[in-house]
Amino acid sequence: MKDLIIIGGGPGGYVAAIRAAQLGASVTVVEKENLGGTCLNKGCIPTKALFKNAEMVHSVSTMQEFGVNLEGGFTIDIPQIHKRKDEVVFKLVDGVRRILESYEIETIFGEAEIKDRNTVVVKKNDGETESLETKNIIIATGATPFIPENMKSDHPSIMTSDEIINFDRIPESLVIIGGGVIGMEFANIFHAMGTEVHVMERNARILRRMDSDLSKRLQAYVKKQGMKIHNLASVKELNPQEDGSIQVVGEQKGKELIINCEKVLVSVGRKPNFTGMNLEALGINHTPKGIEVNENYETNVEGIFAIGDVLGQIMLAHEASHHGIIAAEAAMNKRITHNGSVIPSAIFTSPEVATVGITEEEAKAKKLDYVTSKFFFGGNGKALAMGDSQGFIKVIANGDTIVGVHIMGLNASDLIHEGVLAVSKGMRIDDITGTVHAHPTMSEGFAEAVLGLKGESIHALASKKKDSKA
Repeated sequence: MKDLIIIGGGPGGYVAAIRAAQLGASVTVVEKENLGGTCLNKGCIPTKALFKNAEMVHSVSTMQEFGVNLEGGFTIDIPQIHKRKDEVVFKLVDGVRRILESYEIETIFGEAEIKDRNTVVVKKNDGETESLETKNIIIATGATPFIPENMKSDHPSIMTSDEIINFDRIPESLVIIGGGVIGMEFANIFHAMGTEVHVMERNARILRRMDSDLSKRLQAYVKKQGMKIHNLASVKELNPQEDGSIQVVGEQKGKELIINCEKVLVSVGRKPNFTGMNLEALGINHTPKGIEVNENYETNVEGIFAIGDVLGQIMLAHEASHHGIIAAEAAMNKRITHNGSVIPSAIFTSPEVATVGITEEEAKAKKLDYVTSKFFFGGNGKALAMGDSQGFIKVIANGDTIVGVHIMGLNASDLIHEGVLAVSKGMRIDDITGTVHAHPTMSEGFAEAVLGLKGESIHALASKKKDSKA
């Protein structure tokens, strides 16, 4: 009998397996497709590889600003784009495989079904069936793209993120339904490669969960670059045409909206994957939105845990990994890693967006005595030297404690971690202002934004009053 069987080898599952093995557990991971799950194979990693392609195209197209002339122009080699993407994915997936092997973690490829709290039956990909006995189970089956009924279609030009990532040609036009994280990342990728991109978002702004200063400024920037953003727009139907194109019929602010395009990306969210988990038969509390768990990610059935996207909460790979560590430690009755609620997020648009802690809208709703400060990268030496000074850093403080950091600009996904430390550790304004930041760096912008909370920013024009909730 195993100590632990983990169903799903994504960033939640494989991390849980490694942590459990470190604690001395005998572990089996059951994975339906490839180790690394959606993140490594269809999501985080391949899209970031494509994001780099988009960055390269942008760099080449702006080289004249740096005194580099390309008189003959340039071409985009799609097979090479996918070759590089696939090599990155393979290297990471193979790395996960080798790490699991080093911890003597068994990996079985196939579809798992939970028979009871101690039994998992696997229909292996080679056709054989195996019954496994275990003391504990972790459900880490992730999520799949959600497709509304009026958008379901077998037409090859109507895709989810799972399909579009393997594009065989750059479409002349693309309608993206949904202005969330996945939608905006693909919008950035294809727009940079020359596609006419339309984003249909049913809310008043894209990335609506972000601080409004970020989402509004990003929307203004991408529209200025030529991307078409249709806010308060809903889709009624998708009509395939005889020439293979798609007619998108929708409504915007009470008026009919019709867009004809070559491809459609449906990106309106993801839903938890419960396949084979027999939640009803096992009596595991859940809703269509996700499995219910306690602070250690254990379900109401003792010995069965659930982590990551299958919970239907914030669907982020690093959060799933954090869940996995906690669940593995709980299953082995060991110390429980701090269950931090401070989870950063990063969006790979151009410019990048990253955030942690509360937004200004949340601060207002909570009626906090807060102040805000923004430092624009137009005043940052490195940003100007790198030719990428779009964006800013916004800091929110409750009293003198930093509670939110929101960044739009070059390397935002890396810069955010100074904010993560500040928010998670409850750091005060003087903790940051008393820390020397190297020059010239983008990180100086964070120090300047924090100084601005006290009206002491050095590289910003003098202001008679601080940017506050008033």
